[in-house]
Amino acid sequence: MNFLKQVSLFIIILVLLAACSNTKNNENSQKDKGGTDSKWAEIQKKGELVVGTSGTLIAASYYDNEEKKEQLTGYDVEVMKEIAQRLDLKISFEIMGIDSMLPAVKSGRIDVAANDIEATDKRKESFNFSEPYKYSYSTMVVRKKDNSGIESLEDLKGKKAGGGATTIYSQIAEHFGAEVITYGNAPNEAYLRDVHNGRTDVVVNDYYLSKFGVAGFPEFDIHLHPNLKFHPTEQAIVIPKGADMLTEEINNALTEMRKDGTLSKLAKKFYQEDASQKPKGEIQEIEGINL
Repeated sequence: MNFLKQVSLFIIILVLLAACSNTKNNENSQKDKGGTDSKWAEIQKKGELVVGTSGTLIAASYYDNEEKKEQLTGYDVEVMKEIAQRLDLKISFEIMGIDSMLPAVKSGRIDVAANDIEATDKRKESFNFSEPYKYSYSTMVVRKKDNSGIESLEDLKGKKAGGGATTIYSQIAEHFGAEVITYGNAPNEAYLRDVHNGRTDVVVNDYYLSKFGVAGFPEFDIHLHPNLKFHPTEQAIVIPKGADMLTEEINNALTEMRKDGTLSKLAKKFYQEDASQKPKGEIQEIEGINL
């Protein structure tokens, strides 16, 4: 190879290396600006985190004065307020029914959703989830006088179960043969009153939410089923699919809150138990259902 050919080849190699370097720098620059994860950059730019929640779940997301709707509070709400503060962001809440929340995250109407939502394998195919901030299990609200004729999950067959159209709890009820009576963004009272008056037989729901719901209406003939504990759960914040930087920032805040005791303090305040830790005791797993 003569000298001119060697020089030409050397120049071509330099050009190719420079092109590769520029491409990589551009990719890094895009990532820094948001890139495929533009959600975090978007939130930082507007300085606000928009959170979807229901405002109707006692202990999780509710108004401390239901009639005047003066102050939205609850475990999920206060966890999100603390996360926003640690991320140096303002926060606002969009009130909506549970059936609207996941579509609202997907469409970009809201940034995230926090409403005692279970992080299931099926949901993880369509969304990112934070690390769990709450651990629980499922139980049933039934009539006190006869447990609504339910002594096992199999006894749900033929019963009427009050619930949201797209919730895990409704899926469980349907799996065992119950007819699900769906509600909009209704308060706990509507679900529980219907069990009391016989319009429905049961509400399958989270242990903590059910416990506080029942305690809020002592005049109703309802109680938590004394023997049934099933489907251990992990509740987490719903985040748009691919928003990995946002997920990381939220997880960093949750890790700090767990380490410094903030999560435990908030859980005990609203649930009177440390729902930020996994519950003890035997909890029945449910087989044969894709949640």
